[in-house]
Amino acid sequence: MTAQPMAILENTRRPLWRRWLADPVLAQLRQGITPEKIAFTLALGFALSIFPILGSTTLLCALAGVLCRLNQPIIQLVNYLAYPVQIALLIPFYRAGEWLFHRPHVPLSIPLFFERIHADFGQFLKDFGLIALQGIVVWMLVAAIYFSSRAPLRTAAAKIKPAAQTR
Repeated sequence: MTAQPMAILENTRRPLWRRWLADPVLAQLRQGITPEKIAFTLALGFALSIFPILGSTTLLCALAGVLCRLNQPIIQLVNYLAYPVQIALLIPFYRAGEWLFHRPHVPLSIPLFFERIHADFGQFLKDFGLIALQGIVVWMLVAAIYFSSRAPLRTAAAKIKPAAQTR
C-alpha cells in the first residue's frame, strides 16, 4: 500500500469523537487560539445548541460567534453534535415550563402538531407558542447556572487556594 491510502485507513480507525471534535479543536490550538477562547466557544455552543426551538440553533450559534468573535467552525460543530441532546431535551424543557408557570398539561405529538397547525394557525401559535416560550424560560434558567455560579466559585477557590499553598 502507498502512504496516502494507509493514512486514510488509519484516519478511519480513529474514534468518531476524535475526528469530529478533538482534531478540529487541537488544530485551532495549533493556530494560536487560546484555550479559554476555545472553552468559551464549546460551552456557549453547547448552551445555544440545546435552545428549545428546532431550527433556530444554527442562526443563534452563528450570531453568537460573530458577536463574541468566536471560531465559527467549532461553534457550529458543537451545535451539530449536540443536536440529539436538543431533541432529547425539548419535551423536558416544555414540561418544566408547564410546571414552573402552573400551566395545564398540553399533549405533544407530531400528528397533533400538524393537525392543529392546519386547523387553526392562530390557535396553534397561541397554544404551542406559549409552550415554546415557557421552555425558553427554563432553558434560560439552566443556561444562567454557568453565569451565576462563576462568582461564588471564584470566591471559594480564592479562599481554598491560600490554604492549600500554606501546607
